[in-house]
Amino acid sequence: MASLDFDLEATHFRTFYGQHAASLEAACTAITAMVAAAVSEVGGVDVAKVEGRVKDVDECIRKFVRKYRPALEESNTPYDIQSYITDLIGVRVVCLYEDELEKVAQIVRARFAVIDVTDKVTAVESTEASFGYKGLHLDLKLSAAERDLPQHAAYAHWPFELQVRTIIQDSWSVLDHKIKYKKSIPGQLKRRINVLSALFELADREFRQIRDATAAELLQAPDETAEPLPDAAVDIHPHSRATSGSSELNAFTFLKIATHFFKDFEFEPSKVDGFVDDIQVWSPGMTRARFNSLMRETIGVVKRYKQHFEELNPLGSFNPYTVIRHCLYLSNKSAFRPALRNSARESFEAWLQEQGEHRSQ
Repeated sequence: MASLDFDLEATHFRTFYGQHAASLEAACTAITAMVAAAVSEVGGVDVAKVEGRVKDVDECIRKFVRKYRPALEESNTPYDIQSYITDLIGVRVVCLYEDELEKVAQIVRARFAVIDVTDKVTAVESTEASFGYKGLHLDLKLSAAERDLPQHAAYAHWPFELQVRTIIQDSWSVLDHKIKYKKSIPGQLKRRINVLSALFELADREFRQIRDATAAELLQAPDETAEPLPDAAVDIHPHSRATSGSSELNAFTFLKIATHFFKDFEFEPSKVDGFVDDIQVWSPGMTRARFNSLMRETIGVVKRYKQHFEELNPLGSFNPYTVIRHCLYLSNKSAFRPALRNSARESFEAWLQEQGEHRSQ
């Protein structure tokens, strides 16, 4: 029964917590898995992690003392602590970009029943005594349909809090909790913390804008590609065609050209970045037009060699990067000698001699 005896109610809550600890842990595991599945089923959201936790009993009591006890005792209202702790189970979804917070919120709103929503992104603290922003918080429970399923019976009655944050917001929250005496520190320290908070917010915005700018660059990269010539018609002499354009080859123009020649291959950004950097080391000032030209001029020969190689090495790998390395080498053996390992270069040279192919020196 509710009372105004805090020590008694704290004891009751500890007993309640102990009795339900195993059930809470099982519920947390199941609900976290449900949230992760719901988010993963919908495309267009880059999620860094989904994790859950059961709130520590002492942390629950401290939260009650901080947020609810003074007002309840001031109004002489009896209480039981467990009725005020709605986040015994907490799930956190950490996204990469700030504009994905609402996307995740829409996903979980469609899957779970919403009890309450707190938007701590837009409700930025307005006083110097408060710092930072912590993302989007939703108090949820299983939907009516989910609660009726037998497999959810053990935890259908537990509400949970879902926090949706970006990586930057999550990092700020961790650091923010380490700042002591935030409400009564000197003014100059408050200003420094506010500046730091603003830098975190700026970083979030910049990462999103860089993502958008990268996508725009890929769309705007000049399309200088043309259909590759048939193998028999390929002229492998590197200077047989005049090239135009002086724009340096970069990751965006490389992808535009490479995906033309290898339509079904997914080029990983990290590998593209390093590979283009290698090309510029081997041939400083390589332009997109020159790269496109040398690919067109050599790919027919390299494809025939690839077929020969795979017949001799059924388990060997000759992926698009390997094809491009051979194309580079064939276009200019001196400049692109580092593109192939010694064994690969010797095998390729032996085949070229057998075929009597012309090649660049």
